[in-house]
Amino acid sequence: MEGTIRNKDIFRVMEEWAPTHLAYDWDNVGLQVGSYNNPVKKVMVTLDVLDSVVDEAVQNNVDLIIAHHPLLFKPLGQINLDSSKGRLIRKLLQHNISVYASHTNLDAADGGVNDILCDLLDIRDTDILLTSFTENLIKISVFVPHSHKETVRNALSESGAGHIGDYSHCTFQSNGQGTFMPLEGTDPYIGKQNELEVVDEVKIETIIPENKLKNAIDSMVEAHPYEEAAYDLFPLENPGKSYGIGRIGTLPEKVTLKSLSEQVKEKLDIPGLRVTGDLTKKVSKIAVLGGSGEKYIQKAKRLGADVYITGDMSFHTAQDAWEMGLSVIDPGHHVEKVMKQATRDYLNDNIDEKDVEVIISQSNTEPFQFI
Repeated sequence: MEGTIRNKDIFRVMEEWAPTHLAYDWDNVGLQVGSYNNPVKKVMVTLDVLDSVVDEAVQNNVDLIIAHHPLLFKPLGQINLDSSKGRLIRKLLQHNISVYASHTNLDAADGGVNDILCDLLDIRDTDILLTSFTENLIKISVFVPHSHKETVRNALSESGAGHIGDYSHCTFQSNGQGTFMPLEGTDPYIGKQNELEVVDEVKIETIIPENKLKNAIDSMVEAHPYEEAAYDLFPLENPGKSYGIGRIGTLPEKVTLKSLSEQVKEKLDIPGLRVTGDLTKKVSKIAVLGGSGEKYIQKAKRLGADVYITGDMSFHTAQDAWEMGLSVIDPGHHVEKVMKQATRDYLNDNIDEKDVEVIISQSNTEPFQFI
């Protein structure tokens, strides 16, 4: 990035990792408080936006807070400055601190919260536990003179088209002839006004997720030499990439439930956790869902999980899992704090560190204590 970096620039970088369309419709992600256009010199990453976190941001001259949990999760009927939420919003505005949330979109994203948890726990060969979004694919065909085929092909590929699995720049090209007649008022790249022109052209075909289509077309048109680029769009029935919350995978080798529980406690840096099931039983297939995942015990069991690691497990749901033979490890909701270091690393890799400093909040937002 060059020049003054503003909030919207940081938001764009975050949304390249965790696009907002991956968020559930009941969620509230993106800008919470502040302005898209405020300049940014210091960013602080946190799990939650509490009073102690905002005080820390003020003390550290932070311009932007990036949080996992939305500050404004439920609609506010009023901003009552006598309430804790109202006082918090006033403090943010008084100190010109903006707040941005990346929540269920960061849960679902590649390399997001659930993938981080799996990496820390050495859970491998993972699949999505609960699919929440599948990309719609569009086939785009563009007709271009031979002189610009590589330029246009690269413009499409670099804007997100032509990616299939682990391959990029996937296109098909066929030769043909295009005809056109430039009319009055045109300034044709090839040909003369009021004369029919026949040009040897290449048809470049590729696919692109629908959410990246506009950017790809803009890039293609900019790279195309003609005043009016000719292209076709075809919606496809082929399913695109799927995204979702939670992961299910396997450990490198079987371990006892007790050993796995101790690893969770150590790797996620927590003082205690709750476990259901036979602690001596050997387990290998593990489902993980950061945050509150008790609604999905049936899904975890159906996919063959021996153990389900998730937070906020209630008494009767834990009993149900126990009865169906699914062990549960509840390390608490707060283990989503793993997103703090990962987000800092990601931002440092994708923005100019000389211009923007990214720090991690040191405030403890875990409400529970173990005695």
